[in-house]
Amino acid sequence: MMLRILMLLLFAMLVVLQYRLWVGEGSLAELHLLKQEIEQQKGELRQMRRRNQALQAEVDDLKKGLEAIEERARNDLGMIRQGETFYQIIEPREGKR
Repeated sequence: MMLRILMLLLFAMLVVLQYRLWVGEGSLAELHLLKQEIEQQKGELRQMRRRNQALQAEVDDLKKGLEAIEERARNDLGMIRQGETFYQIIEPREGKR
């Protein structure tokens, strides 16, 4: 009789532990999801680091050289040097030739 109660108690403990292992808090499924989130965040971090490096290189270039400032002025603001002539070439549309 006592052995039967002990066996039922051990079996119940085994069921509870198995439930926690597969479904409960800290389960294998939750662990898998957390690992996926970590990998996703690592990818985002790599992208942000590359972006930061590019931005830092651009900042350094703008601080050091006038060529970079001139290039930005030409491309972004449409500026030209004194004595230069600006030519704007307009491509004809497909239907109007």
